[in-house]
Amino acid sequence: VKLVESGGGSVQSGGSLRISCTASSPTIEYTYSRYSMGWFRQHPGEEREGLAAIGRDGSTVYANSVKGRFVISRDVAKATLYLQMHGLKPEDTATYYCAARGEPLKTLDARLYKNWGQGTQVTVSS
Repeated sequence: VKLVESGGGSVQSGGSLRISCTASSPTIEYTYSRYSMGWFRQHPGEEREGLAAIGRDGSTVYANSVKGRFVISRDVAKATLYLQMHGLKPEDTATYYCAARGEPLKTLDARLYKNWGQGTQVTVSS
């Protein structure tokens, strides 16, 4: 499955931003709901950090660093994953990636995902 992120940009500290990830494949209407998906970010020189994930059943999990500020959701009909971000801080500045895997359980472990988008930049200024 091909994943394409969008919606990144620049925002001031305390602001909000929503990024999206649209999936496409020859059989996307059938396969999309069968994937668990997640949002990750990467700071230069650091490993990819898991932020939020959603299982096939719609249940979610969040990293402590974003819990209460970020919300992951998906629109199966549009084959699109969202990350709504509130209360953004300068340390949230990073490249954000979505990922998908053909397993039902949600996970924040980047090693368990095989399909990745190209990333979208989010910059938070103080």
